[in-house]
Amino acid sequence: MIPASIAEAAKQIAAKQVSAVELTKACLERAQALNPTLHAFIRFTEESALAQAKEAEARQMSGTLRGPLDGIPIAHKDIYETAGVPTTGHSRVLIDHLPQRDAAVVRRWAEAGAVSLGKLATHEFAWGGPSFDLPWPPARNPWNPEYFTGGSSSGTGAAVAAGIILGGTGSDTGGSIRGPASLCGTAGIKPSYGLCSRTGVLPLAHSLDTTGPLARTTEDCALLLDAMTGFDPSDPSSADRPKPDLLSGLHAGVKGLRIGVIRHFHEVDVTVSPAMAAGIAHVAETLRGLGAEIREVTLPPLQDFNAAGWIVLAAEAFAVHEAWLATRYRDYGEYLRERLVVASLISAADYIQAQRRRRELCEAVAAAMRECDLLLTASQPAEARQIAQIGKWSSFEAPNFTIPFNLTGQPALSVVSGFAENGLPVGAQLVGRVFEDAMVLRAGHAYERAAAWLDRRPAL
Repeated sequence: MIPASIAEAAKQIAAKQVSAVELTKACLERAQALNPTLHAFIRFTEESALAQAKEAEARQMSGTLRGPLDGIPIAHKDIYETAGVPTTGHSRVLIDHLPQRDAAVVRRWAEAGAVSLGKLATHEFAWGGPSFDLPWPPARNPWNPEYFTGGSSSGTGAAVAAGIILGGTGSDTGGSIRGPASLCGTAGIKPSYGLCSRTGVLPLAHSLDTTGPLARTTEDCALLLDAMTGFDPSDPSSADRPKPDLLSGLHAGVKGLRIGVIRHFHEVDVTVSPAMAAGIAHVAETLRGLGAEIREVTLPPLQDFNAAGWIVLAAEAFAVHEAWLATRYRDYGEYLRERLVVASLISAADYIQAQRRRRELCEAVAAAMRECDLLLTASQPAEARQIAQIGKWSSFEAPNFTIPFNLTGQPALSVVSGFAENGLPVGAQLVGRVFEDAMVLRAGHAYERAAAWLDRRPAL
């Protein structure tokens, strides 16, 4: 029996109630049984996983466990470089890429004792998907495999929701952690920009890219994130500041916190689905019942954040891929190469004006947060759509709710906030001040304990 969470598994491993090796074997067996349907993994590393699990079990038996991640089965999005294991970005362009070193986050989780089962599906280079013309198919939603997972941390969202792994790495440039968390019914946090190293992670947009975890619960995200943080001098974006305490205040509740609902985002700027609207209301009322003060906040229109955000993202993504596009154009999937061609038309003036507007938007959010401790809004406009309905421009059809906080660099957490009539999950987004990730996690954990949504699991 695979434990429901990292926190639960860690207690059982520490008490010697579950073997780290048997837990790894159980997760591998489940992964191999479900992957033909879900396509969450593009590569398993069974031999090394069992070797890591045996080392963890030896520490378990000798009472020398390294912490709560020791012996915990996880996996990595295939933009995180892994020494001796191909890292492809889910793309034909890097199909033969064999890194010599682990990404910094991969190394940190390994040092904490986590057991890596393999590499997870993503949208091509974390932007082009869900594509069907790549070497591996796109991941499917465990709640209904005919439906979309969200992207681009699609394999991570699917594998966590399906109970194949207890946690995994994602990346978030415009919502790529929070989207799959919302649509697959997990927790997922985009940390503050600069809190976690990006060394060894394939880039998309340098001024927006953020590494972070997805897991079943907010508490599990806190445990994973705690092992990810720390200054990395090899990453120019890494913040040289003390390692944050994400765990000691996790159970402190929300009494007295001021939470601003950005109501116009989901009622005026973009009208969300009934289930999503009900979920936001449920989070607000639950937190109010736990002692938080709920108020309304007005920011610039969601469209302004998206206009600036997508121009910055697209221009920076083209800069990353320009040389390969000139020589390997047909090796890219259709979705990504056409997005990058459009991105090539963005002028230097466009990019500068987008960055200027970005500064203004950051100042507006910072002013609003002088009166609030947290913000609350939707994670997605609706529950998942059928994957066959997702076209190459689907993500541009309407403004999204996640990219504003990539622009500002704030920590943002998606939590399960309910279910639609068709049984698919929805998620709400809690946002804090920069480097106040602990408060965001604290609020998400308080909500999850009060709500009963996590008792529901996909019927696989």
